[in-house]
Amino acid sequence: MKLLRYGPQGQEKPGLLDAEGRVRDLSGEVADFAGDAVSLEALDRLRGLDVSALPVVEEPGRIGACLASVPNFFCVGLNYAKHAAESGMAIPPEPILFNKATSALSGPFDAVVIPRNSEKSDWEVELGVVIGRECSYVSEAEALDYVAGYCTINDVSERAFQIERGGQWMKGKSAPTFGPTGPYLVTADEVGDPQALRVTLKLNGETVQDSDTSDMIFTVAQIVSHMSQFMKLVPGDIIATGTPSGVGMGMKPQRFLKPGDVMEVEVQGLGAQRQEAVAAS
Repeated sequence: MKLLRYGPQGQEKPGLLDAEGRVRDLSGEVADFAGDAVSLEALDRLRGLDVSALPVVEEPGRIGACLASVPNFFCVGLNYAKHAAESGMAIPPEPILFNKATSALSGPFDAVVIPRNSEKSDWEVELGVVIGRECSYVSEAEALDYVAGYCTINDVSERAFQIERGGQWMKGKSAPTFGPTGPYLVTADEVGDPQALRVTLKLNGETVQDSDTSDMIFTVAQIVSHMSQFMKLVPGDIIATGTPSGVGMGMKPQRFLKPGDVMEVEVQGLGAQRQEAVAAS
């Protein structure tokens, strides 16, 4: 299934993309997509619906983030070998974990707001993983059984806030609109191998990131298993699994977002995003 949320910001309704590419209204079946509503059990119930009986949404308009809210917005740093190389950093022996503020969650076509005092706002296409059931101390072999689905994420980052201002990376990761997510939550059964997906990002029409998830240092299964040794993952948690080479920080000379820049972000099979960067008001 490809699940989505449509409508004005703050008034989104849950929907489903049918085989003909039409949006079907799910608001009579589920209040919204968040928490237990994206558990494996809840998704199994949705699979049992007669899609042809659901109302067609003729003009869905704006597409929102595929999740209404998230209990936790986790991220993995330096998880592509070529990205670690362009950053001049060693391959980490274990996944580097950090958080984005959950308030960074944003729609896939909403503007990205460059925060006040920003000098180094950057782009990062990433494969997103959505957890489907409580997950503690799971093995790598079992880990993918806890995944509800996958989505496209742009882990927008302010590098000066992240690296030069002390403290944890989340300071540079958490501005409002810094977490465009979606357009779809694609259930795991439709994705297949999460380590065989092309990930791309265009800036003003120029391809700057073009890789695939086989370059990930730690696989999705390794990440979920590793995280579950230290914390309980819960339904609706989202994990951004790292970005490939081609970010602005790694360019020579470095290149960062400015108002009017347009990012086109895609993970194979999970849908494409488009955001324009705008200055903070």
